[in-house]
Amino acid sequence: MTTRKAVDDFLAQRSLAVVGVSRSGKKFGNMVYRELKGKGYTLFPIHPEAQTLEGDTSYPSLGALPEKVGGLLIVVPPTETTAVVQDAASAGIKYIWMQQGAESEEAIAFCDANGISAVHGECILMFAQPMKFLHKPHRWVWKLLGKLPN
Repeated sequence: MTTRKAVDDFLAQRSLAVVGVSRSGKKFGNMVYRELKGKGYTLFPIHPEAQTLEGDTSYPSLGALPEKVGGLLIVVPPTETTAVVQDAASAGIKYIWMQQGAESEEAIAFCDANGISAVHGECILMFAQPMKFLHKPHRWVWKLLGKLPN
């Protein structure tokens, strides 16, 4: 279960790698990337084939990053998440956010077993400040329903 502390600890990392930004620019990972960049995060897109994504240099793997990042945002199908989490552990990344819909039980268990703080089952855009209009009412509804992390 995701805790509020895990959410806050992740968001405190201002330098993030992002897996799930596409070359088409039309995926949810691209929208999240653009929003976080606009909120002042330093972002490094990871893509095995692209040289640039969203106007930034892209890196083929977490191991190829030019500097250490504070966290990793994962926006890929759950079938790919465990391998990404294992790569993150190898790269020494201790804070991971598995965007809602990207999580897998295996990846969550791997994080737990390896001392990695993992947020899962949550949308980062409902927490990263400042929130845009669409996410404010969504968060309010989740709070009303008791679905926000404690």
